[in-house]
Amino acid sequence: MTAANMETKTPSSNDLKNPMKDGNVNKEETMEIPKVIGTDYSYKHTIVWKNAIGFLIMHILALWGVGLLFAGYMKWQSLVWTFFIAFLSTEGVTIGAHRFYTHKSFKATPFLKAIFLLCQTIAGQNSMFIWCRDHRLHHRYSDTDGDPHNSKRGFFFCHIGWLMHKKHPYVIELGRKIDMSDLQADWMVMFQKKYYYHLYFLLAFLIPVWVPVHFFGEPVLHSILVVYFARYVLQLNGTWLVNSAAHLYGTRPYDAKLQPVESWFVSFISLGEGWHNYHHAFPWDYKAAELTMHFNQSASIIRFFERIGLAYDLKTASPELVTNRIIRTGDGSHYKMGTEEARAAVTAWGPLHPLNPTYNTTLKAPDAILKPEGLPLYHEKDTLNLTVIQKNSRRG
Repeated sequence: MTAANMETKTPSSNDLKNPMKDGNVNKEETMEIPKVIGTDYSYKHTIVWKNAIGFLIMHILALWGVGLLFAGYMKWQSLVWTFFIAFLSTEGVTIGAHRFYTHKSFKATPFLKAIFLLCQTIAGQNSMFIWCRDHRLHHRYSDTDGDPHNSKRGFFFCHIGWLMHKKHPYVIELGRKIDMSDLQADWMVMFQKKYYYHLYFLLAFLIPVWVPVHFFGEPVLHSILVVYFARYVLQLNGTWLVNSAAHLYGTRPYDAKLQPVESWFVSFISLGEGWHNYHHAFPWDYKAAELTMHFNQSASIIRFFERIGLAYDLKTASPELVTNRIIRTGDGSHYKMGTEEARAAVTAWGPLHPLNPTYNTTLKAPDAILKPEGLPLYHEKDTLNLTVIQKNSRRG
């Protein structure tokens, strides 16, 4: 069954029902995955209180740091340094972890790979190996119980709540099946995985905090609160918006059967990761967007790496492929090839953007119901073997 010919029947509640209500998984047993995977809303996630309390404390300390900034307690040199560290770590995730290591959208020299690993370590979002495994799982089983941050469970869960709960049993079982052989064969990735916490303490905490204290005369406490906690927590929330806002509030001009949406605001915050409906339609495109001149600095940086010989073999979807996808599966809201009827179903609020003038839409979000094979990760040709059954309702 191809992506252009998907069944629209809704599976029975028995098909979606999760047999493990308490969230406990016997690690020695292999769990049987059902015939279809959706979202079982009767399943209750188990809270991990140490994580929840930890995130609460981190946010309180981050707010303290933000207060110091607004009160003028930090020198401008320290502010520039903080933004520099935030930029490096953001691109370590956006370009390194996401577009390069997870989706293999281009190739890189060993030197550039090392830079990616160093910058991703500063971001403090777990090791490169674990980050990529979880993100590949997210794409393969997007917006179902097999997705670590399933947006069907609401904004709070897919934004931060998923990190405060035990993983759903399907996430654990399906995560074992994700192919990670390419990263396992990469000695630099495995080195970072083995020594991640040591590297994190050095690169994300010690050096960033030490520089303003040593060179700019900042008090140690102020440097910790601003350069570490405020920078780290604000950056985390920027990344989490890709999982939450970019899956909930916007339009689907490339594929109305996919939950992710286009959001210029998230793209602005995340240096190009908010054109999310396009990205899930073409996950192997290095641009992660149809266009690159609008809030997509990461794509420009990748092209810069290509010009100086550090990156090569950049993958991108041809204009013909994109056009066919828009016509075949889009919700009709595309800025150039959409329809007046579909645009009339869009409710614009907040600042407008010429290519993405809305956060919200009256078009109903699609159901996400997949067979165990899930969605393709790398190339459009994989959709020839796609075994997805999604129910799509374009209008509410």
